[in-house]
Amino acid sequence: MTKMHTLRAVLAMSVSAAAMAAHAPALAQTAPEDDNTVETLVVTAQRREETANTIGMAIQAFRGEQMRELHVTTVKDLASVVPSFSVSQSYQGVPTYTLRGIGFNTINLSATSTVGTYVDEVAYAYPMMNTGPLMDLERVEVLKGPQGTLYGRNTTAGLIDFVTNKPTNSFEAGLTAEVGNYKTHNFEGFVSGPLAEGVQARLAFRTDDSDEGWQRSNTRGEKLGEIHRYGVRASLALQPTEALSIDASLTLWRNKSDTVAAQGIGFTPATAASPFNAAGLTSYIATHMPTDATQADWAPYARRATDIGTGLGIGGPLRENNDFTGVKVKVAYDIGEHMRLVSLTNYNELTRDATFDWSGAPYEILVQKAAGHIESIAEELHLEGETDTVNWLVGLYYGQDTLLDSNRTMLGDNANVGTIRFYTNSLLLSPFNSGGYTALQASQAFRTYRDQGDIDVTTQSVFANADWRLNDQFKLTAGLRYTKDKQDYAGCSRDFNGNMLPNVNITNRFLFFAAHGLVAPISQGQCNTFNPTTHSFGLVTSTMDEDNFAWRLALNWTPDPNLLVYGSVSRGAKAGVTPINAANISTQNAPATQELLLAYEVGLKAALFEHRVQANASLFYYDYEDKQLSVYFADPIYTALARLANVPKSMAYGLDGDVTWRINSDFTAIASGTWLHTEVQDYVGINSAGKPASFDGAPFLYSPKFQGSLTLLYKHDLNDKLGIQAAVNGRYQSKSHADLEGNPLFAIPEYGLLNASLGLHSSDDRWEVSLWGRNLTDEYYWSAVSSNANVVVRFPGQTRTFGASFTVKY
Repeated sequence: MTKMHTLRAVLAMSVSAAAMAAHAPALAQTAPEDDNTVETLVVTAQRREETANTIGMAIQAFRGEQMRELHVTTVKDLASVVPSFSVSQSYQGVPTYTLRGIGFNTINLSATSTVGTYVDEVAYAYPMMNTGPLMDLERVEVLKGPQGTLYGRNTTAGLIDFVTNKPTNSFEAGLTAEVGNYKTHNFEGFVSGPLAEGVQARLAFRTDDSDEGWQRSNTRGEKLGEIHRYGVRASLALQPTEALSIDASLTLWRNKSDTVAAQGIGFTPATAASPFNAAGLTSYIATHMPTDATQADWAPYARRATDIGTGLGIGGPLRENNDFTGVKVKVAYDIGEHMRLVSLTNYNELTRDATFDWSGAPYEILVQKAAGHIESIAEELHLEGETDTVNWLVGLYYGQDTLLDSNRTMLGDNANVGTIRFYTNSLLLSPFNSGGYTALQASQAFRTYRDQGDIDVTTQSVFANADWRLNDQFKLTAGLRYTKDKQDYAGCSRDFNGNMLPNVNITNRFLFFAAHGLVAPISQGQCNTFNPTTHSFGLVTSTMDEDNFAWRLALNWTPDPNLLVYGSVSRGAKAGVTPINAANISTQNAPATQELLLAYEVGLKAALFEHRVQANASLFYYDYEDKQLSVYFADPIYTALARLANVPKSMAYGLDGDVTWRINSDFTAIASGTWLHTEVQDYVGINSAGKPASFDGAPFLYSPKFQGSLTLLYKHDLNDKLGIQAAVNGRYQSKSHADLEGNPLFAIPEYGLLNASLGLHSSDDRWEVSLWGRNLTDEYYWSAVSSNANVVVRFPGQTRTFGASFTVKY
């Protein structure tokens, strides 16, 4: 039986099983919620308030209190309770989000993710916008599967909406102070209440500081890993009339944390036996295979900060220096009792200035200084309403982004640089040395250069969604969005301070001569990316003008008040993207067009045993078209270089489920798991050795076959004044890979993490003291593996952290 036939059989059996479950004796009639029943959480997954268990969609939602108990303070921490979601790090520090195996392995600040992230329904389209502190959250909603009909930016994997606490009608305030290992001292607080009749305000803040790094240099007494994040949010709610409400907020954060150092574990195929590897590098890698997350190395400051001829160094600490400003204004006007007009306006601005070293060894193999800026504005206007049988919504969306994505790279000890310097020196007496470069200049060339891309993005869409209650048991949901995306790009790799001139004007011109004739030289500061079409070095430009229809059709069947069975078919899209690469040839900076995903899903949500158990399960099948993937490109000079490409066909299928069991009024258990199969189909590309290779059947990157978590929550009153609370969370994932080739160096072994907290609180919730810990077993694991064109490096997860917190509320 083929895999497709097997999958269809499984889907058919799941529908039969769901139907039989409708008549299972364990199901009880709807009961009022009490201390012994599973909490019914209200979400806004469909842009209106509904209980999560009445929506025919795979949703995991958590209250802000649960996040605090488990010390979830970053987006990456969210993976501990949503195991189908994971966060990896690219070698330029940009987070890579994956949900149900669907991700996008980009290194660029300017690339959107397959997993959309939103704060109060406002799109944070670029993952770096989420690297500030999480603060003052009411809840987090994770929607799985394509989300293209109701939200402003199309996504193929799903989305995460962080819902913040809103201003209150009565005065409230709270403050939390934390201390922990690595000289950690964190503070979070809020104050909320009325300012006048029909006016409420809320001010919240969080600071995260760890003054001692957790990574240690293998060769020097230096550390990296300090954390310094600061955020504040001011919110204002106004009700000028009974029909009009205004919700406005201003969010500011700054991140000045150290960048994570890489761990060198091997060599790329092109440099494994290179005579130009830095002296001692081969021995270092052989004798310093990491066995602990703390073990790492990076270029000594005196080496990277020193100018060598025209090759200017990069000084300053290895850390981020990023700022974010977010402004949101939501205006809602009630038109009668059953219709509302809503305007959602937002402005997001991110500035990045970061220095990082991904050498993985105490050599100058890859040091970069990034400079980036994103300015994003968006307006959504929609009309929503309801009748006795229909909830409906229609709207318009417009967004415009202006992006600068730039970095200066320094790689004086990289084996590829040594190779090019050798050829440049050997050609000094040839006619190609029309610039009269000397042997000293050739030996100092190609230490540093700059990559830069300027991108303008415009997205426009019109959308509609409706829920029809066909009868007491059936509800039909239909949604449609037409989107038009336009992206203008201009970028290249360019000389910096004249340091690239000897190798570009001699060696590169010589190597291109046979195929393209004599190529004109470049001057200081000009682009050194070669365009085979124009036979010249210069700026690479492109325009993508794309459109798509995203849609969703779902049928909900409620044969019993405690059981929902649903089936859906949906189509999602992710807009095309243009990379910013170290581009020797313009092909490397060619755009990857939009990707499309057709998703089939059946599932059930069942309240069991008098509402003490809530069980949710779904089977899904994804038919992928033109998946965007970072792959290799055969280069005549450097063997294999990175570029983006569209993989024509690929697929994924799996089983996703979670169970919440209210064991008694004090004790709740939450189990969640995802079983997954992903597969690239009939794709022939280039491997890391620059040779054609078939990747048919290769699994997606960072897509383990199983991910699961178990969370135990306990809260008990010891007497009428004092109570105890505890939380334990464990997460496990099976092995996965960070490349398509199956190279053992890029393997990510299975691992498990354990987190917990234990505390006391007053019965009136006025104060709380607790002990907390994350990665309590001090598991050594890594979330990403990459290559700096010379050394293969891994990025370890943080070591064990623990501390104590004290909270007071009024």
